[in-house]
Amino acid sequence: MHEYLYELSRRPRHWLHTCILAFATTAMTLSGVVQAESAWPDKPVRIIVPFTAGGTTDVVARVIGAELGQMWHQSVVVDNRPGAGGAIGATLTAKSPPDGYTLLMASGSMFTVNPYLYRNLPYTLKDFDYITTVASGPMLVLVNSSVPAHNLKELIALAKSQPKKLNFGSAGNGSQVHMAGEYLADAAGIQITHVPYKGEALAYNDLMAGQVQLVVGNIAAASVFAKSGKARALAVTGPTRSPMMPDVPTAKEAGLPGYETTGWFALVTAAGTPKAVVDKIQRDTAKVLQMPAVREKLAGQGMTPVGDTPAQLAKSIQDESGKWKAIVERRNLSID
Repeated sequence: MHEYLYELSRRPRHWLHTCILAFATTAMTLSGVVQAESAWPDKPVRIIVPFTAGGTTDVVARVIGAELGQMWHQSVVVDNRPGAGGAIGATLTAKSPPDGYTLLMASGSMFTVNPYLYRNLPYTLKDFDYITTVASGPMLVLVNSSVPAHNLKELIALAKSQPKKLNFGSAGNGSQVHMAGEYLADAAGIQITHVPYKGEALAYNDLMAGQVQLVVGNIAAASVFAKSGKARALAVTGPTRSPMMPDVPTAKEAGLPGYETTGWFALVTAAGTPKAVVDKIQRDTAKVLQMPAVREKLAGQGMTPVGDTPAQLAKSIQDESGKWKAIVERRNLSID
């Protein structure tokens, strides 16, 4: 011990000063992180939903927002900003102050499809800091009850006999509901006509009225109409049957192998938000997703809670982008 102290005493003074400065800087950095986490949020938080109220994105945001508000002792306000396949809400989020007080409940297609679909997309992936995937779930192939197709094979045959005569509705250009319909057309080799709306709920209104004949929608919303008898469910798009509609076959079981897609929803915020804040939101959201009441509500929407890390969300986006880019190109899709 004496030899060690003697050795230290022989070191130049500037070496000791450097060590003290480094220690102080590290302590200040850690203190800043703790303060950022403990102080945030000190005012209401807004979750932008880029689609109309009543759709799955909106429901998921409200379920999560209510619990986060309780945890943070702050109001968490859901703000619906529909239009342009989610681009309006996404752009508003991207241009907000990078402080975590404006969050976006994004659908997966906003990051995996829109960059390839829109020629003049007003945002880029670099405009956002990823937080976490909240939940995912399958879609449901749904037709108006007057359509003379009682299974997926009959629907495909009908569409082939009447190219471009069947209309399918969606929650907007580039939405998950839109791309699930385009993917169906691509996998089945059929030509159907897309009719975009500003939200999924509006598409179902016109499905019931017969203005569109088909919607491939998020299972929670779509199953309501199927169970009421006002529409007919032909297939679920997930790898397995859904507990919400156990009698409805998967697309593979219904005769269309290779057609498999799930919708997912994620929290993101403006790029440049302090990492401590992003990490806090991710951890707190993951905690909320473990709550039995929240899991039950999401299950009621046909959704499975996720709660992954920002890095895992980024990888999911990267992995899916190639698939959707290829479909956009094969279908010759583009939006000005």
